[in-house]
Amino acid sequence: MLNLITDPWIPVRRRDGSRDVIRPDQIADLDVLSSDWPRADLNLACLELLIGLVFLADPPSDPDDWTTRQPDPDRLRAALAPLAPAFNLLGDGPRFLQDLEVLEGEEKPVEILFLDDPGNNSQLKNSDLMVKRDRYRELSPALAAISLYALQIYASGGGKGLRTSIRGGGPLVTLVRPAFLSLWELVWANVPEGDALPPDYIEELPWMGPSRSSAQGETWTQPEGVGLHPEVFFGMPRRIRLTAVDVLGSYKIAGVIQRPYGTNYVEWVHPLTPYRFTKGGKSSLKTEVGTFGYRNWKGVIFLESEHIRVPALQRYLTKRPGQRCDLIVAGWAMKKGQAKALDFLWSEAPVFPLDRAGEAQAAALVEAAEHAGYVLALNVKDGVGEGEITTGAGARVREQFFADTQAPFEEMLNRISEGQGSSVASDWLAICRRMALGLFDAEVMPGLADLSETRRQAAVGARRSLLAAFSGHAGMGKKIYDALNLERPKRGKKQEVAL
Repeated sequence: MLNLITDPWIPVRRRDGSRDVIRPDQIADLDVLSSDWPRADLNLACLELLIGLVFLADPPSDPDDWTTRQPDPDRLRAALAPLAPAFNLLGDGPRFLQDLEVLEGEEKPVEILFLDDPGNNSQLKNSDLMVKRDRYRELSPALAAISLYALQIYASGGGKGLRTSIRGGGPLVTLVRPAFLSLWELVWANVPEGDALPPDYIEELPWMGPSRSSAQGETWTQPEGVGLHPEVFFGMPRRIRLTAVDVLGSYKIAGVIQRPYGTNYVEWVHPLTPYRFTKGGKSSLKTEVGTFGYRNWKGVIFLESEHIRVPALQRYLTKRPGQRCDLIVAGWAMKKGQAKALDFLWSEAPVFPLDRAGEAQAAALVEAAEHAGYVLALNVKDGVGEGEITTGAGARVREQFFADTQAPFEEMLNRISEGQGSSVASDWLAICRRMALGLFDAEVMPGLADLSETRRQAAVGARRSLLAAFSGHAGMGKKIYDALNLERPKRGKKQEVAL
């Protein structure tokens, strides 16, 4: 029977390119580079699990401890050992992230452990075209364990009594990724400070006692006290029991029994997800479909007043000043209110060491680009004669505009971080203007001579309007220049914007 603390079960890649299977304590070997699960979402979940285990067993006591402590496999193994009774996957006693009691009900296929499972309704309607049914008939205990953990920490709603994770459905996960990377360095960079869980407090893990029910609307709020509650990494919104079969002398996980009305988490704050302030308190940021470009960086990578970025990033920038790192941004984008996976995001964005003035300057560049992208889409829409800005050519060139300005934006931040940002605002305006005009001309101007006079005039007028905006004129031009704190050029009564 698999024990997640004492048995080797995590597939990894080593520095020499070889594959191995290790125990959690062996991540302190700097020769181990990364986990090696067959799916990106499971690798993300594995990182969160390892961060959670180190937090329970041997977290940094303060920022200085985090900075100076060296990896020590023997120390980590000894620290993890008291957790072993809570981390059996099967057996008669407590089971990892499963109901303590045997559940009654229909046994479901093991693929319901995966967030992109097509679901019974899709199968009945034969509408599971993109994600096929019966991908996983049986799972190894290791694959079942990490899939169960991923389901519990990313769970989305979508059925009566099916509760969402501590962070809600489809949370955005952000992890600091140091420049010199081993699996230990990646995990350690994100472990919050705190005190190790005393052995006699192991009962605080939710599967160690009778299951909570939310059938009558009961909720579970974050317990008050100093530091993070251990359940923050090990939430249990779904009531589940795995069923196993003996296949030629080894166990396989063949099915899942699930009951509704698990723990209903309310007002929890998770240390690996950014939050924003709302009228009701704090709300976790959710993963969105598409790329994670610089327009998404406010409140995630650099500071923004309405957001709370993850503590690990703030600690890294404070305790390792001047050292570069990246930020892993990942998670499942889910259809709102439904257990339907739309897309899985994994992006790695550079983090530039910026002071508060630099943070504000970076936010100003993003704001200006947002206005520029909007005015580009608006005028392309008018130039090609479409009625919507959110679809068609307008939406397409807007996305391309942000993609084309990604590398120049990073160069602007690099200049700001090196104290060379005095001309960044005017240079960024010129870059946005050049990119926008190029995209407009490629989309609207080809074949102009073959259009009707009315259509030609509309296209020419749209280009003139776009140029006017980048010259600081009209409402959108004012917004672009104001965002960059640039003085708008004066225009005489008879002066026109040149094509």
